[in-house]
Amino acid sequence: MVTRLGYSRFETLMPCLVMKFGGTSVATVERIRNVARHVKREVEAGYDVAVVVSAMAGKTNELVGWCREASALHDPREYDAVVASGEQVTSGLLAIVLQDLGIPARSWQGWQIPILTSDAHGAARIAEIDGSAIRASFRERREVAVVSGFQGMHKETGRITTLGRGGSDTSAVALAAALQAKRCDIYTDVDGVYTSDPRVVSKARRLDRIAFEEMLEMASLGAKVLQVRSVELAMMCQVPTYVRSSFDDRPIRTPAPSSATRRISWNSRSSPASPIPATRRRSRCAAWRTGRESRRASSGRWRKPTSTWT
Repeated sequence: MVTRLGYSRFETLMPCLVMKFGGTSVATVERIRNVARHVKREVEAGYDVAVVVSAMAGKTNELVGWCREASALHDPREYDAVVASGEQVTSGLLAIVLQDLGIPARSWQGWQIPILTSDAHGAARIAEIDGSAIRASFRERREVAVVSGFQGMHKETGRITTLGRGGSDTSAVALAAALQAKRCDIYTDVDGVYTSDPRVVSKARRLDRIAFEEMLEMASLGAKVLQVRSVELAMMCQVPTYVRSSFDDRPIRTPAPSSATRRISWNSRSSPASPIPATRRRSRCAAWRTGRESRRASSGRWRKPTSTWT
């Protein structure tokens, strides 16, 4: 469960935005400077910004290797303490770079927010987030909150927990829900969701928009663009989510949110597609699961995609 904050009707708040940057986007200090430029653009656009970062590319694998080298049968609680340090390094470096650009910023660890989780070390699930401390930082000091992804704290023992590989996506979506953010931008090395991996299939087609249910199906079948639990959380909490390239500086075009269309938007450049009714969304999902090649929907015929992410 992710808590939503209650605000006084007399309190004036800036619109909030959550940005998440993956390991390839923060692989070097120079790439972290590029991330800082993206953050600066959104701050200048008038947003209160929370940035969720992953560990530098390859660092988590290195930390996992050290744990296995130390002991084949290691304590999962100490494993989490070691592996979570990769994101802590990145959040501190990004805060330093933002400060160097003249933008007030501070780093936040999972236990400082706090992000409370279950006790399943290595694959914990988020139980609750209290975003009041970050909101106070926005309101009083106009600071950018740089949050270490992938980690939380067990609500009873106080031990550090991790959310499993790809867990920074889940951290970002959960934080966006708790802060009632206008949207959650997931930055990676591709500029959206494709019908197949564009780095492998040259004819892969980029999708303008995709329903939560369809993205969940793709993620569960092996698509690497988003972690499965992050899609589940975005669907449950109705968080508008975008996938963008960290190497593309073009501005995003955001459609007006609609509670009647549970959609997730991925294209950062073109205008959104027409909303699809709930009855048709269910038809799409059902057709995909049962393997039928096509199914009559409320407005025309939909055909099962010929390929998915691998």
